[in-house]
Amino acid sequence: MGDIGRRGAIALTVTGLLAPLTLALGAAPAQAAGCTTSAGPYQKQVEKFLGRPVDGRQSAADCRAIKAFQTKHGISPNIGYAGSVTWGVMDLMNKQKAVGKNPNKAGKCPVNKGRIACVNLTLQLSWIQDGSKLVYGPVPVRTGRNGYETRTGLKKIYWRHIDHVSSIYNVPMPYSQFFDGGQAFHAVGISVWNPPGSHGCANMTTADAKKYWSLLKKGDDVYVYGRKPGT
Repeated sequence: MGDIGRRGAIALTVTGLLAPLTLALGAAPAQAAGCTTSAGPYQKQVEKFLGRPVDGRQSAADCRAIKAFQTKHGISPNIGYAGSVTWGVMDLMNKQKAVGKNPNKAGKCPVNKGRIACVNLTLQLSWIQDGSKLVYGPVPVRTGRNGYETRTGLKKIYWRHIDHVSSIYNVPMPYSQFFDGGQAFHAVGISVWNPPGSHGCANMTTADAKKYWSLLKKGDDVYVYGRKPGT
């Protein structure tokens, strides 16, 4: 999924062909090799997030900073345009940071199960708690995209495989801990903020997946709740 905006949607590509899908989505000018000079609809918010001067005007330095962020997190096209996808990732990061060390403040993850891994789809966060005591986290996760949603409810870890490779997508899934019909916690080699999301698993950084592997065991509870933005 790429970043979308309203400006410059009607443009010819370098081959002279009109991109009808881009037009339909209202995408920013496709200048993949460089930077756009257009200010996006979330220019000020993105500037503030990146610590840039907040003036709502696109500068070359603004574009370089936005482009670097997009490249790091796999946002396409990475042309420095402050569109809805880029701001959506940043806004989620802000909300995750605001949670601090009290991820179960609303009490939605059960505290009567002993050790349990919690997944808040709305905030794309996971943590391990024991009763009301926080054991590890919260950490960012990348859950299922639209059409491949990570299923909600109370589950249990039923199989663990440290060097698993997906038989469907033929991709490595290190430190896999399966909790619901092929959906698992596992490490990924891309940003956990990479849109639009996984095929149902709860993707984690390698460090966090290793820690989950050391703290959880077969039979431990997993509770998934909320709704991932965009699903």
